[in-house]
Amino acid sequence: MIDSHCHLDLPAFESDLHSVVKQSEDAGVKRFLVPGTTPKGWKRQLAIRQSFPQCDLAFGHHPYFLTEIEKDGISTLKRWIKAHRSACIALGEIGLDATVNTPMETQQALFLAQLELAQYYELPVILHHRKTHHLLIEGLKQLKFAHGGIIHAFSGSMQVAQQYIEMGFSLGIGGTITYPRARKTRQAVAELSLDHMVLETDSPDMPMQGRQGQRNAPAYIGDVAQALAELKTTSKAKVCAQTTNNYLRLFNLEGNDVD
Repeated sequence: MIDSHCHLDLPAFESDLHSVVKQSEDAGVKRFLVPGTTPKGWKRQLAIRQSFPQCDLAFGHHPYFLTEIEKDGISTLKRWIKAHRSACIALGEIGLDATVNTPMETQQALFLAQLELAQYYELPVILHHRKTHHLLIEGLKQLKFAHGGIIHAFSGSMQVAQQYIEMGFSLGIGGTITYPRARKTRQAVAELSLDHMVLETDSPDMPMQGRQGQRNAPAYIGDVAQALAELKTTSKAKVCAQTTNNYLRLFNLEGNDVD
């Protein structure tokens, strides 16, 4: 299995990261994608990759932290990607969030600027959304973005999912589907092909059902795989194999074997 979205660079994992990775590998997780949030976080990501080469990296300005970006924030990101291009398989986590205080106009300008960077470097993007699917789709179409990526923590309707898929995106399937109350998302996931899905935890956030109040971790991604298997009326083994292949294909990593 691959956890396509886990924030191993956050303070929640600082004291026991080695044991978190070991427990995850014991649970069958062979690869991790650590998305970026802030310039300080990018530095921690590189340090983690030095210790754990099975961690893939993405760099970006997360919409939660846009107020911390300096005026040359986009130039800083461009220099960082250029300097560490070999370690960077995507640009993200970027996106739009209607629940934060940063004005949407500001968010959109920075989102489009980061999309343009991804277009320039021919990188997929990891997209964050919260009540903003329509605006994200509008921005992607505006730039004719052609490199796909992952819709992180997908939640939404079949119609929204299809729009992303038609633009070359995979859906990040996480703990949301372990909750029966997430009926719309569960129904969409049940009807869509596994060919367009990857597994994720969003660790240390978004705990699975039954683990509320606990720190989430990649070791629990099997809960997502099992829930997805049940929704698709297939085996957990098939879900794990297909989502792994989807991830490797999306990021052009198919030559790298993952058990």
